[in-house]
Amino acid sequence: MALLAWPLAVAQAAEWTTTLQDGSRVAVDPNTNRATVTRRGVTSPLWDGTHRTQDGSILIIKRGTAVSNEPVMEARHLPQPEPESWEGFPIAGYSPCEELVRHVCGKQNQCAAAEACDPARQLLKMEDEERDASGMRSRMTYTSGQCKQAREDVKYFKACALPETAESEH
Repeated sequence: MALLAWPLAVAQAAEWTTTLQDGSRVAVDPNTNRATVTRRGVTSPLWDGTHRTQDGSILIIKRGTAVSNEPVMEARHLPQPEPESWEGFPIAGYSPCEELVRHVCGKQNQCAAAEACDPARQLLKMEDEERDASGMRSRMTYTSGQCKQAREDVKYFKACALPETAESEH
């Protein structure tokens, strides 16, 4: 990424931009993390959810703000583990994104209304698509690595704290 070569003062002052898969431009303000999208000359806040960029990276937006994500962190020169380092590793049991959904939404979907549940499900969908496209369903993908990183973000991807079932209370 070209921003890595910039001096730190310039990278912090510069707005981070990328292109979504649909061709629209996204800009993230480095001071506020506010994300905007520009389509056909009209700029508006980027909607909450999980977005894939043209380079394949993932951008998560919560209340109009980019949350812990690799591209924005790289632009700020903060170290992040490389999701690519997990690609191709065998998956034993649940995939990292399945684990993330179970962690956030609950094993029996009892925390489905949690703020981070929908983005976790979107990541799982992306991981499933990558695994299908690769023809190796039992191997980790780029998004698998993103889900492993997301599990480290305990402020946004909070653990489901509700009981698993009503029967478990007896």
